[in-house]
Amino acid sequence: MPTPSPADPATRLPGNILVIGACGQLGLELTAALRQLYEPRCVVAADVRPPKDEHLLHDGPFELLDVLDRTRLDKLLRQYRPRQVYHLAALLSATAEKNPLFGWQLNMDGLLNVLEAAVAHGIGQVYWPSSIAVFGPDTPREHTPQLTIMNPNTVYGISKLAGEQWCEWYHRKHGLDVRSLRYPGLIGYKSLPGGGTTDYAVDIYHKAVAGQPYECFLEAGTYLPMMYMPDALQATLDVMHAPAERIKIRTSYNLGAMSFAPEEVAASIQRHRPDFQISYAPDQRQAIANSWPASIDDTAARQDWGWQPQFDLDRMTDDMLLHLGK
Repeated sequence: MPTPSPADPATRLPGNILVIGACGQLGLELTAALRQLYEPRCVVAADVRPPKDEHLLHDGPFELLDVLDRTRLDKLLRQYRPRQVYHLAALLSATAEKNPLFGWQLNMDGLLNVLEAAVAHGIGQVYWPSSIAVFGPDTPREHTPQLTIMNPNTVYGISKLAGEQWCEWYHRKHGLDVRSLRYPGLIGYKSLPGGGTTDYAVDIYHKAVAGQPYECFLEAGTYLPMMYMPDALQATLDVMHAPAERIKIRTSYNLGAMSFAPEEVAASIQRHRPDFQISYAPDQRQAIANSWPASIDDTAARQDWGWQPQFDLDRMTDDMLLHLGK
């Protein structure tokens, strides 16, 4: 993944960095990218349980943290005095629908704990990810604009929409430099699916490499916005390194890369593995997918801080199969 040079004045070490939710799909790879860019000892990984990935333990500091425990959060902020906090801990869409009250508590109270603590401890920057789940069944599905109807019908989406408004409020009322991206479905080879509606696009590659057919929980023809993890990491670093005057949206930026349906992923895989087979058995996640955009208009991100994705479907497939095959 291309990363800015540490010698670049815009990306000089801002002091310690705290990554909350470092064991998740995004957290695992973002922590590694930050430790590659900065001094590894200055990037503190934190999660509610010990990591399975040994690199999180041995490449830099690791701390146990339940983000709902404000006392523990305050202690870590006093101990490490970070200048940046990346708050990634959340219950994803399908998982939150099964446990809605805890999904709301973790996603909402966790964010408010971080925002309140950031103000109290003088944290320079906070990053918090939003999602295309903030949109709903009445949102325009094609080229969904930055500003549009937003009426999410999942606990995850409701919490993300409320979180966007809280981020903007803390920026407006307290001057907190909080930044956010509305991620599409994220696809990577370093971690297994984590309970999201777009997770089929991760699992399908694992099945293909194992020589197994894949039964998709979404219907053929279900188009959703997707993004390969290297692009997601680059976008996250780019928005955090952008000068504050270029960040004109303090709720969350639309972020796009590609859109595809399950059968198109299968066809891309079949270029390498002609015998690969896909079948369809839609479950409750189909209703969630039907309420989300099919494609994203991310003009604001491109104009404000220069966002530009690098991967399309076939290039992502080539890279996924190469790494999973190893």
